Amino acid sequence: MTAIFDTHAHYDDKAFDGDREALLAALPRSGIARVVNIGASLASCKRTVALMEKYDYIYGAIGVHPSETAELEGQSLNAREQQSPEAPDVLEQLRAMCRHEKCVAVGEIGLDYYWDEPAREIQKKWFVRQLQLARECALPVVIHSRDAARDTADIMEAEKAGEIGGVIHCYSYTKETARTFLDMGFFFGIGGVLTFQNARKLKEAAEYIPMDRIVLETDCPYLAPVPFRGKRNSSLNLPYVVSALAQIKGISEEEVRRAAWENGLRLYRMDV
Repeated sequence: MTAIFDTHAHYDDKAFDGDREALLAALPRSGIARVVNIGASLASCKRTVALMEKYDYIYGAIGVHPSETAELEGQSLNAREQQSPEAPDVLEQLRAMCRHEKCVAVGEIGLDYYWDEPAREIQKKWFVRQLQLARECALPVVIHSRDAARDTADIMEAEKAGEIGGVIHCYSYTKETARTFLDMGFFFGIGGVLTFQNARKLKEAAEYIPMDRIVLETDCPYLAPVPFRGKRNSSLNLPYVVSALAQIKGISEEEVRRAAWENGLRLYRMDV
């Protein structure tokens, strides 16, 4: 049976503080052979580096989530006000972590209009800057886009994101919108939401998106699949997503596992 690749997890989250080591040790024994831990803030990026240095099967993505971009804006303004060569440059901090040999992407970055803060212009500014960082570092991107499909696509097109490559994490838009991202050559992250009874739009999109563009993800500790909806999620729950995707695609679970594993390797440009 082909192993599972969790392409998007947050094992540095405080939700795992009580049993992180035991849980992570159990993953390989349960068929989860590879995990990419995703940065969301400067602090979580540093914790991600620590995780990928401790576990050989954990890799990392370095970036700041749109909801955390006010932190970048604040530090950047502070550095300019100090006018000191010793003042920390946030992009240089990210750039240094991106140079780590186990960093495989820049992310998660993007736009989130579900909340009113940070201001949309701040989100857009740092989305562009982190896309440019990914281009500079020759790394793919992990894109978070919530209630912001048009602006996300417009910025990606303006920055020629198709040349950078990457994944639309936790894809939540229509199958029609999926065409835009498919044309840019992007992958699509599919996780526990696929098992929700009210996820009609996602199920239609998952049926439409070619299997060679789909990767498995948890976004843990969030978005646990049915029958664990509302509880803490982990990579151990991915077989439920595999089963749902196999049913939608009309293929075997092993075919889903094999394709998703190969897609994960292609997404993050890993040899094995």
